[in-house]
Amino acid sequence: MRTATFTLAGWLAAGAMLQAQELAPKPPRPYVRATGEATVSVRPDQAQIDIGVVTEAATAQAAGAQNAKQLEAVLGELRKALGAGAEIKTSGYSLNPNRRYPKDGGQPVIVGYTATNVVQVKTKDLAGVGKVIDLATQSGANAIHGLYFTLKDEQAARAKALGEATLKARSQAEAMAAALGLKILRVISIEQGEPMMIRPLREMPMARMAEAMAAPTPVEPGTIDVRATVTVTAELGP
Repeated sequence: MRTATFTLAGWLAAGAMLQAQELAPKPPRPYVRATGEATVSVRPDQAQIDIGVVTEAATAQAAGAQNAKQLEAVLGELRKALGAGAEIKTSGYSLNPNRRYPKDGGQPVIVGYTATNVVQVKTKDLAGVGKVIDLATQSGANAIHGLYFTLKDEQAARAKALGEATLKARSQAEAMAAALGLKILRVISIEQGEPMMIRPLREMPMARMAEAMAAPTPVEPGTIDVRATVTVTAELGP
């Protein structure tokens, strides 16, 4: 009877030890973290031109009226050239007083007003962008605030850049693991950096407006670079 009691107690102790071993935290497996970067270059398929009309007059009403008349002439020519499907919209308008400050100090005096109206024009005809700028300046526009080349659908380029960055991150992780005589068992996490779009930008300072009106404006769209960064964390094992 005593032997049986001892044997049962031994089994209970062994079971408790085994259970304790199973519950004990296992040492963490080694892991590796690698970052991959990729840049995809694509040709733009549309252009955005920010065209401005700036007018000055002695009164706010006169400045606004002159600006509206001048802008309407510009819009009329643009609509005729681009057709009914043209994307043209107002992106900004301002009417501000012009102040003159006395040399000997004192309160500034309003000497006139400046009205500024900016319209945004989008076109898919990249070859005709220079003609649009010339037409606008010849019909009354006197400021080009920006010329941007963009993609109508950016998702495909972003996805391609992210895919290439992920493959590079995985390849680097495998190379580091192999150098240690290990291999990747599973991917623990994937962290995505925000894809960056680098668009071609063309600027035309006010000083060059006369040149644009005198000769055709050359425009080269170039390419759009889409950059992506991906960080992969993977568990390693023999």
